[in-house]
Amino acid sequence: MSSSDHIHPIFDSTLGRESKERLLNQKGCVIWLYGLSGAGKSTLAAAMEKTLHQKGVFTQLLDGDNIRSGLNNNLGFSDEDRKENIRRIAEVAKLFARCGIVTLTSFITPTRSLRSLAREIIGQEDFHEVFVTCSYATCEKRDVKGLYTKARAGEIKHFTGKDSTFEPPAEAAPADLTLDTDLLSEPECLQALGDFIDKHIGLEAR
Repeated sequence: MSSSDHIHPIFDSTLGRESKERLLNQKGCVIWLYGLSGAGKSTLAAAMEKTLHQKGVFTQLLDGDNIRSGLNNNLGFSDEDRKENIRRIAEVAKLFARCGIVTLTSFITPTRSLRSLAREIIGQEDFHEVFVTCSYATCEKRDVKGLYTKARAGEIKHFTGKDSTFEPPAEAAPADLTLDTDLLSEPECLQALGDFIDKHIGLEAR
């Protein structure tokens, strides 16, 4: 007998999504920001959370370092662990979205297959992919967490962009929104992100 024989979901008897969204007067969704460390994901996600909160939008921010210090503190950075990291995050984000919460996530999510996994788990309608990009040199220059210095010294293995691959979106399947922090200032990126959310999530009607 497999372990699944003992699992009996009760999804059909729990309070539905529409009831929760009606209570909050908003539609749940996931804004999935991804890119290299130092590209600006966490900065933009945190600022946007505050902006949405000021508009009266109920939000939840899931950030890479926060999640790895708690829920995923048993995971490393091997390919298998990276996949499990994203799988767990996507499952959590899906739960928030189905409660009517506008969920902002900030994770490197380095490969297309990982982003496809997140989209598959969360669902096409709820998943909104935002690529936060800039050059490796710019990220290294910012080095806000000191990670690039450690990677250069060989103290960090499997560092994304250096000795672990980062795959940008394919031309045939671009991100829903791309924010180039080499070219755009933080206020300009926030304006573009806010406009994207207003247009695609329907917040302009609030």
